[in-house]
Amino acid sequence: MSEQTIRVEIYNQTYSIRSDGDNEYILELAEYVDRKMREISSGTMTVDSLKVAILAALHVADEFFQLKQSQAQNDAQLAARSTECSEMLDRILKHRDLAPQQIETEQ
Repeated sequence: MSEQTIRVEIYNQTYSIRSDGDNEYILELAEYVDRKMREISSGTMTVDSLKVAILAALHVADEFFQLKQSQAQNDAQLAARSTECSEMLDRILKHRDLAPQQIETEQ
């Protein structure tokens, strides 16, 4: 895909973004950043766009780190569950391969 330039508006400023990605995705990102900045500015007394941008960036970073932590916890739970399933399958296959009298003596 060739690099394209797309114009986006964030917090009343127009930016030209060059990307070889999906334009709709770039627009969605810009709308998200704009929405975050507007949320921040409506909840604070500051009108300095740099301060608003920094506060919005901190909020986005917080969201990212929380999702990253949640994903790590999910990965750990999945790994533990996979280990449990693997061990269970090993036990089942071991018993399947044993002769019936061997199973009775193990119990």
